Amino acid sequence: SEIKKLYPIINTNDIIGGVHMPLDGQADPVGVTNVLAKAARQNGATIVEHCPVKKILTRNNKIVGVETEKGKIDCEYIVLAAGMWSRQIGAEVNVSIPLYPDEHFYILTEGIKDIDRSLPVLRDYNHCLYIKEDAGKLLVGIFEPNAKPAFIKSKLVPNDFSFGELPGDFEHFEPYLMHAIKRIPTLEHAGIRKFFCGPESFTPDTSYLLGETPEIKNFFVCSGFNSIGLASAGGAGRATAEWMINGGVSEDIFCLDISRFEKFHSETKFITERVTEALGDLYAMHWPYKQNTTSRNQKLLPYHNKLKEAGACFGVGGGFERPMWYARKNQKAEYQYSFGYQNWYESAEFETTHARKYVALFELTPFSKFEMKGTNAHEALQYLCANNIKDTEGNTTYTQMLNSNGGIEADLTVTCIEKKIFRVVSGAAVRSHDKKHILNNLKYDVEFSDITENFACLGLFGPKSRDLLTDLAGDKFNTEQFPFGSGKFLTVEGISIWFQRLSYVGELGWEVYIPIHNSKKIYDTIIEIGKTYQLIHAGAHAMDIMRMEKMYLHWGHDISPEENPYEAGLGFAVSLNKEQDFIGKNALKKIDQNQLTKKLCMFTLEKSEPGKPLLLHEEPIYLEGTIIGQTTSGNYSFNFNKNMSFGYINNYHLLNDLKNKTCEIEVAKKKYKVNLEFQALHDPKNIMIKA
Repeated sequence: SEIKKLYPIINTNDIIGGVHMPLDGQADPVGVTNVLAKAARQNGATIVEHCPVKKILTRNNKIVGVETEKGKIDCEYIVLAAGMWSRQIGAEVNVSIPLYPDEHFYILTEGIKDIDRSLPVLRDYNHCLYIKEDAGKLLVGIFEPNAKPAFIKSKLVPNDFSFGELPGDFEHFEPYLMHAIKRIPTLEHAGIRKFFCGPESFTPDTSYLLGETPEIKNFFVCSGFNSIGLASAGGAGRATAEWMINGGVSEDIFCLDISRFEKFHSETKFITERVTEALGDLYAMHWPYKQNTTSRNQKLLPYHNKLKEAGACFGVGGGFERPMWYARKNQKAEYQYSFGYQNWYESAEFETTHARKYVALFELTPFSKFEMKGTNAHEALQYLCANNIKDTEGNTTYTQMLNSNGGIEADLTVTCIEKKIFRVVSGAAVRSHDKKHILNNLKYDVEFSDITENFACLGLFGPKSRDLLTDLAGDKFNTEQFPFGSGKFLTVEGISIWFQRLSYVGELGWEVYIPIHNSKKIYDTIIEIGKTYQLIHAGAHAMDIMRMEKMYLHWGHDISPEENPYEAGLGFAVSLNKEQDFIGKNALKKIDQNQLTKKLCMFTLEKSEPGKPLLLHEEPIYLEGTIIGQTTSGNYSFNFNKNMSFGYINNYHLLNDLKNKTCEIEVAKKKYKVNLEFQALHDPKNIMIKA
């Protein structure tokens, strides 16, 4: 009845409920554009219309100007805000802009008598519909699955298509129109004044493309708004301006940063297939852990089929098909999405408990891997990294790279492989981002290489990992010969392999880096030897659970440019006493660690069941009924039978009081009592990991 009051012409027979957003509204796009343009001029901007840019000018991978039809303009920065043309323009200077237009459909009816001009915009997500009043008429549009890529023959957007229309495909649109008529019966007798089909660009993940491109310094992008450009314009402009002025943004917007993508994301085959799914994702259910179904199998490991035979359910990490979990017994290796109990929990329970008792193989090849070498390599890394980087062969340093404000730009390890040769390893999803940060801040003459796809990486973690590797490569893995945080080359079956004693799951174990062309052979050997030690495969979900049990953090969730190392509890990885200056050092010196405005904490639910609730991130944290922060990560520990959550609270001094007060985390409007954990659930004294 409440919906009917707000929208009298709606059919509510099959409606259970709805959400009303009273502050939403409509705006005239031309009017908004003109207002913004006027404000820009008042603040000193010059706007030159009807002046196409013919060429972007660069020197040494840096912007120096543009050529236009009216002459050359020298400049240090450009912002590419050319909508669906952005990909083509970027390609001219080898810059990857992953977006592409779909055919977007709507109808505009004839005038409808006595229609209420103040009707709110109606969205029927189940049927991919949006319906809005438009000057006494109704506009009915769709965001449908299996969308149609535009310009499919040429794969190019014509330069003169600013107000162009595409041939209409009413057969494609008609099923959705039938649903619209059922929802708004008035439509059945309304004439169609206009059936429109035009191009609208979408990105691979339906989020914007903002920030500086990885390929060319001072080349900024402000594109890929996926049908919400007008609503996003003010914020996108503010963020872009801050980025250009300060070299970064004070908040975590990596989900919008163009450097979250790699080159292959803008390749024609990939992007034209992905946008068939992306358009519909705007109105599809945003399931936790949802995996894309289009443009898959971009990067397959040499032993991919072996992982598949082992029951792998694959997701994507850095473009690689990566095992997320392994199906048990007669289970299908497919997600069944839910906001509660996950169908992979049984697998995760087996994988995590087995890894803690015996040994498990984790596929880590998608890790980003960079090599820096030369006389100045160590000095360069000392400047880039907050920690004191060891420069003796075989030593590994865990560190963060910071921005000038002390915010965390990267979370990684640096290993001295040989004299003057260092390997930097970070997460799979941040390859372009971390590479850009390093190269943009490289003050010294250093040879930098991206070696991500040169090496497979297998993680062998668990109490039996040492025994397994001893059978593989000889009696060289005891703590005296191979202490935690060290690495060395060993020869296996005539192949030189780098073994590195680190573990993101917080267990005794090694990362094994194998030349990619030899990786299947070594994988097969490990699996064969592993039979003696009850070796199993374990996936990315198991790794996430185990790293939380050990209170290890994840960049992009728990840490970002918005936090400094002290707020994140990573002060142990900061070396203010090292002789060389490093990025962010001055900012950290000014921080009083006893007066932090927020601090990362770990919580566990008092009453814990898997998926009840499903803890993810961004859930409010309450103290005595007042919000004091929000969560960053969540999962369920089967080893400790606890729902776990990380989150920041907004006043460090509260920590001393939290034990005796009521803390809660809110999920779906329900509050759950939680306990503050002052140390890791697993191996808080690092006895096992250093065994």
